[in-house]
Amino acid sequence: MSPEQALSRLSHLCSHSEKSVFDIRKKLLDWDFPSQEAEIIIKKLQLSGFVDDRRYTKAFVHDKSTLARWGVRKIHNALKNKQIDNAIINEALAGLDNSTVKETLVHLFSVKKKSIAALPLAEQKIKLLRFALNRGYSYEEACEAMNN
Repeated sequence: MSPEQALSRLSHLCSHSEKSVFDIRKKLLDWDFPSQEAEIIIKKLQLSGFVDDRRYTKAFVHDKSTLARWGVRKIHNALKNKQIDNAIINEALAGLDNSTVKETLVHLFSVKKKSIAALPLAEQKIKLLRFALNRGYSYEEACEAMNN
């Protein structure tokens, strides 16, 4: 595949869904492009507005917090795995509403509690706490939601 074809395919891909620089770099490496050519293609995509880590991060945070109902820690770790800069991650996470996060966790607990209702109360609390921590919520948020 030529660099022009790769640029065309990637611009088409990016026009349909948000992609990070990490995603594009990985795709180019899968297509066996040398790293120098890959960086040139990435720069062209960034200059034309197809790839923007800041925009990608905002969309990712929104989707994972509202649709997947992930906590801040899980979202942060997923973005770090995609090699997004800490400043960009913190900026996007600052846009999350704390009251919405708490309401989401209370709702998740009420749904989860139905599946573990037969267990003793102490085990229920442990399972709910573990569930919240696995979803990326902090211990304090989980305890507060459990009390509600």
